[in-house]
Amino acid sequence: MNEVIIKKIGDSLNIKYKQVETVLSLLSDGNTIPFIARYRKEATGSLNEEIIRSIN
Repeated sequence: MNEVIIKKIGDSLNIKYKQVETVLSLLSDGNTIPFIARYRKEATGSLNEEIIRSIN
């Protein structure tokens, strides 16, 4: 995905670029939002379902 878009998403949600990049990667691998929120906290920096849904 375009770095500019990822940066804009991160800025609008007030989260780090790496968090957005990680969530998008996990989603593209077929992981569900609840799965990411519950079992990938270490990768996402403990983002909740609402923020992950906003990234999606």
